Parts: sequence; structure tokens; C-alpha cells
Amino acid sequence: MARNRREKNVSQGPTDPLHEHWQGPEPETVTALLRHRAEHTPDALAHRFLTDTDGTSVAWTYRELDLHAREVAAHLRHAGAGQGPVLLLHPPGLDYLAAFFGCLYAGAVAVPAYPPDNARFGQTVPRLAAIARDCGATHALTTRRVREAVAAGGTGRVGTELDGVRWLVTEDLYTGESTAAREDPGATARSLAFLQYTSGSTAAPKGVMVEHGNLVRNLRSIHLRLGHDADSGMVSWLPPYHDMGLIGGILTPVYGGFPAHLMAPMTFVQRPLLWLETLSRTGASTSVAPNFGFEQCLRRITPGQRAGLDLSRWRLALNGAEPIRPDTLDRFAEYFAPAGFDRTALLPCYGLAEATLMVTGVRPADPPVVEAFDAAALEAGTARPADPGSVRTTRVVGCGAPVADVEVAVVDAATGRRVPDGTVAEIRVGGPGVARGYWGRPEAAAEVFGTAIDGEPGKAWLRTGDIGFRHDGQLYVVGRTKDVIIVQGRNIHPQDVEQTAERVGAGLRAGYGAAFAVPTADGEQLALAYEIGGPGAGDPQALLARLRTAIADEHQVTPHTVVLLKRSSVPRTTSGKIQRGACRQRLLDLELPVVAASVVQDGALPDAPAPHASASASPERTAALVADALDRAATDAPDGTSRYPRLLTAVR
Repeated sequence: MARNRREKNVSQGPTDPLHEHWQGPEPETVTALLRHRAEHTPDALAHRFLTDTDGTSVAWTYRELDLHAREVAAHLRHAGAGQGPVLLLHPPGLDYLAAFFGCLYAGAVAVPAYPPDNARFGQTVPRLAAIARDCGATHALTTRRVREAVAAGGTGRVGTELDGVRWLVTEDLYTGESTAAREDPGATARSLAFLQYTSGSTAAPKGVMVEHGNLVRNLRSIHLRLGHDADSGMVSWLPPYHDMGLIGGILTPVYGGFPAHLMAPMTFVQRPLLWLETLSRTGASTSVAPNFGFEQCLRRITPGQRAGLDLSRWRLALNGAEPIRPDTLDRFAEYFAPAGFDRTALLPCYGLAEATLMVTGVRPADPPVVEAFDAAALEAGTARPADPGSVRTTRVVGCGAPVADVEVAVVDAATGRRVPDGTVAEIRVGGPGVARGYWGRPEAAAEVFGTAIDGEPGKAWLRTGDIGFRHDGQLYVVGRTKDVIIVQGRNIHPQDVEQTAERVGAGLRAGYGAAFAVPTADGEQLALAYEIGGPGAGDPQALLARLRTAIADEHQVTPHTVVLLKRSSVPRTTSGKIQRGACRQRLLDLELPVVAASVVQDGALPDAPAPHASASASPERTAALVADALDRAATDAPDGTSRYPRLLTAVR
């Protein structure tokens, strides 16, 4: 079958396609990639950035990008940045590109981070402070607006970690003179290019050390898998301080020599139609988004707006970075078919920052593979295709086969041995795209980057922390090791429960919920926390009852605790991923703004919904339910005082 083909490893000989693509040997560093483009196609469009929801844009050619990067590099050298980490605190835009490439041209290590701003100081400051503390950067590149925002609040609001940082405003560094120095930083494939701080969806962020060679080899693998050429085009709204936005949306086009049309995530959120309008107008071949991006289009683009789109030239619609939902693929393909969208353009993929970016992906022109498996067998660790005798089934999306130069193994974490196809276990990755380790954390790096597979000495593998299985040449990813909920010996994956909850329909904010385990007297049990506020919410207690019924019917497990929350209360990372562990801890600490709750008490289901049990009428009832569910007596605080008031404040 087509999906079982493998790309050949390239030898860089004179007859190889990559040798022809580069008109010679492939550059070995990212700085050499950009310099090649600036020398060979200086007037070609490199990146266009849409500055507003109306499509207004600014653009740079490769000549302009190279010039501005050289200007930034010259100032970094003059400022004494050396080869150490430099914080990049830019909102999405062309200045970010100049700062990133300028760092590399100067021989420094770029550290992209979400910039602080007055409107979101409380959300962005803790992470920024943690990154600054971890990497020890002495210089920061930013925009005038961000610098003014920090100055207005005082660095004390950001933390002492930035007190000694020297700030450089990127747009003030441009002179427009083509005589900016082109100094060779002496970078090699083994030189550090940037630190990619992980999203912290299950732990504190760590800086992944990505070398120039990691980047070039993974960009090569992406290029070969997707079949890009000079006639390709990219549209991306992903944040540039995360791996998929930076590598997938910005660097992939530089490697391929084709234009990229970029916009800020907030621009997409405000007007999802602009994403598809840009694809339609430019005829770009490629775009990548997490599952929720496709969902936003389904929810907010009307049939009338769809009628003005031509998506027939969008042949590579990559879906990754978060669990890929089968029904999203089905509905997106069906809804946008009248606009010329072909289902075979949907390309599920899998990757992670520790492997630079892409690990597996469906091949172009192959339709996405969605298989139904016996749910009970899957929970027991075996992927058995569903048959007429299956009482419950689970549909899982295949993420394709490994890209060129990448190896994938599925390994029993307890024994360290490979498992047969169809067995659910830990996913490990090998190849030149695997990063060097974590900045300043050798012990943590050894546990993740230096693992071995039993019987295969002499080779280090990356432990991804993800679990999945192989089936018919595809890799299927079913969850995170740390997120798995074990109830009565069964492995329940939180995203499955969350999807069941969303299918209940009216009342819940789709994508704003978390399933996790909570400790009880009977061991760990299933809990669900979901934001309420969707259209047609109605009676919260009736919604709780519907959720309980749906989860019990579909997963054959009784949820111990189900809580409905106020809007914007489920913790998420800066890239939008649900932080299940943080949500769990806030529930255990009684810090979530609960609207209504339903719990199992003393092994019995709660009473049937009744008016007197509603949260708004009786916050004490809701507080008691949650506190009792978590085995917390009314006087379990260290000082002997009641913990109810903390929850009551949130409920009222």
C-alpha cells in the first residue's frame, strides 16, 4: 500500500534530489540556509505577515530578512552577548524573524518566549521568570511596545531574574544600510541554535537544546515527506515561540525556498476565516494547525463565507500538536468539500520538541487512516480492531509512518523491551533530529534522552512520555504516560473521556475541560472538570446527570467527581494545551471556581437532581459535595479551620 513506502536516506550525491534542490551540497546550519537563499534568490518573497484581520500585511524578501538579521547580529556582538542565551520577547511578526536569525548570525543561542504585556502579566510573567532563571540570559531582544509595557510595570513585576538583563529593541537596530557586517559565527552542525522551552503541560518548562544539525536534518525530513518544491506555499497562524510555529511555519519555507504567509494566533482566534481566505487567495499548498484550529473553522465559518473560498490547492493540511479527533477530520472534510477541499489533504502527524519537531506523518495524497478498536481491549493494553462482538469501540487516528532519518520504537517501560505491533506501550524515538538534552539539567536529560532498549546496546533513545502502538504501518498515539487514569486495572485515557463529555452537547465549552484521577478511600477514581457557558446550558444539575450517564455508558466506569466551572478557569499552557495535572491540583486544593458538582459519596451515586441541590441556590451543598469527594473533612486544614470558605467564595 502507498502508506507503507519509505523515503530513502539521501547521500547528497550529484544525482540526488536534494543536491539539485540546493544546487550543491546541503547547508549544515540554519544560518547557511538563509544565506544561501539571500545569495541565490535575494528578491524572492520570504515571509509576509498579516498585521490585521482585514488582511493588511507587510513583507520581506530574503535580501531584506538577511540584512535585518545581520543588523541585529552586529548589535548583539557590540553589546557583548557572546555565544550565550538571548531572550526573544517578541509578539508574532517580522521583527521576531530578524531577532531569531540575528541571534544565530551572532553565534548566540536564541531563547523564544511568550512576551509579557500589561493585559496578561499575571499569565505570562511566571513562565517568563522561570525561563529567564533557568537559562540565565544576560540580553533580551524585544519590541518597543513590549519594552514599554515592562518598564511601565517595573521589572519587579516580572521578577528579579530580569533585573540584570540588557534590553535591545529590535526595530531600533535597523539602519537599512546594506553594508551591515556579514561575520561568520563559526557555527557547525553541533552548535546550539536555540532553546525550545517545553509547554509545561505536565511539568515545569525545560529548555530543549536544539542544535543546528537537529534543525537541518528535521527540516530535510519534513521536506522529503511533504514533497515541497519552489512552487509550494505556507500559511501559518501558530505562535513563533513554539516548535510547530517556528520550525513548521517559519523555517520549513526557508529550507524549501517558498513563501510563508504568517499571522498572529490572536488574529486567527478573532477571525478564523482569514486563515482559509489566505490559503484561498495565495493558493498555498501547506498549512499546519492543532485540532482546535480546524474546530474553530467548523464552528465559526458560515456556509455563506465558505462559498467565497477555493481550497482546491490546499493539498497538505497537517493536524498535530494535540490529540487528533476522528470526528473533526470527518466533519472538516465534509463541510469544506463544497469549497474544493479534498479529504486526502488531511495529514495527521506526530512530533515533539525533544525530537526537534516532526516524527511521523501520513504521506501526501494518502487519506487519513481512522481505525475502530475494541475499547475494552485497548484499555487493557491491546489494540484489537473492533468486530461485531465488540461491546464498545474507540476510533483512533493514525499518525502515519516515521519520516526519513527517524526511527520509532514502542517499548515496555518496565522491561525496556520492544513490544509487538498492536501492544500499547511507551513511544521512543531515535535519529539525528533528537535534541542534545535539557539546558542545565543533565540528570533529567539522561532519563529522557539517554535511554536504552533491551538487547540493543550502543544506541540512545528518546523517551517521549507518550504512549501508543503500531498497526498496519501506522503509529497511533493514545495519550501521555503521566495523564493515564488507572481505575480498577483499566487504563483510561483522559482525552477519550473529554471527547465523550463534549458529545453531550449544549452547555459545555468545547475544548475547555480536563479528565484526571483523584485520590479517594477506594483508591484513584475518575474526575472530570469542565467549563460551563456554552449555548443552551440550562440547569447545571441536569447537565451533570447527562455527563454521568454518557461517561458510564461509553466507558463503563462511574465518574467519582464531576464539576462544572466558570469560564476561563481550566489551566492551559501558552500554546493552548490543557494542563490536566494543574487542574487536578487546583481541585484538590479547592481553588477552582465551581458552579456545580456531582460526586459519589460513601460508594453511592448522588441524589437525583432537584431544585434545592443547585449550586446557585445552595453553595454549601456544592462545597460539601466536593470536599467530601476529596476525602477532606470540614476541619482538615492545618490550623483546624474549615476549608469550606475558600470554595464558597468561588461558588457564590
